Amino acid sequence: MSYVPPAELARAMVDAGQSKVLMSTRDTLIRAYMAGAILTLGAAFAITVTVQTGNALLGAILFPVGFCLLYLLGFDLLTGVFTMVPIAYLDKRPGVTIGSMLRNWGLVFVGNFLGAFTVAVLITFILTYGYSIPPDAVGERLGEIGEARTLGYAEHGAAGMATLFFRGMLCNWMVSTGVVAAMMSKSVPGKVLVMWMPVMLFFYMGFEHSVVNMFLFPSGLLLGGDFTLGDYLIWNEIPTVLGNLVGGVVFVGLALYITHVRTQPTRSVATPAPDSVMVADKTPETV
Repeated sequence: MSYVPPAELARAMVDAGQSKVLMSTRDTLIRAYMAGAILTLGAAFAITVTVQTGNALLGAILFPVGFCLLYLLGFDLLTGVFTMVPIAYLDKRPGVTIGSMLRNWGLVFVGNFLGAFTVAVLITFILTYGYSIPPDAVGERLGEIGEARTLGYAEHGAAGMATLFFRGMLCNWMVSTGVVAAMMSKSVPGKVLVMWMPVMLFFYMGFEHSVVNMFLFPSGLLLGGDFTLGDYLIWNEIPTVLGNLVGGVVFVGLALYITHVRTQPTRSVATPAPDSVMVADKTPETV
């Protein structure tokens, strides 16, 4: 059977969350590093396509290449473990505690950042021939993104911070939907198709993904973008991480776990009354 029904899917999510918590430090870091690197290579590809063609939709259509590859290779993004691990904790799986959950998140964050930063250094080096010439159009665009999505939010104060948080929340609603939906299919084409759609949506809509931003903003800083490391952390990365956490846990992990694992008892069927007819005064008369 190529389709996994929701009840089995929800159980598979819990199993996956437990396995990620119990994974060794070495394996967690390697898988997270590779996930961060591959995802952000996909982001660099999408931005290059967008700049060179002037078609943002085409860039969004092509962006999921990296996401699909890292998923099929079994690598881990922070956005994914935000969704899987908490429901393993709620299911009281052995070895899944608050401490082990935070340990997993921390290791995946570090691994994702190192992978994304590696790509940021390599891409910016290539675009400037070792920082010896000014950046080309793609490099200029990377600097503009960093400025617009830090200082642009800061200009609006609390409203800007709320907007950033909600964009992070909506992002992981879509990204984690793609991760979970891929578990519904047992074929590679099926997995790719259901991952592609929500990930394309998040990228085109400009939602905030904490791992993609680990590439975009360091790249912008390396290329001389007009914002600071503090701007990046306060006016993007930290609120984005929190938004990604809420979006993945609430709208994907909990939604599926509550209704397909901890389901409520089904409603009882009322016993039908004897067949009767109604006379004019509404009094039932047994036939």
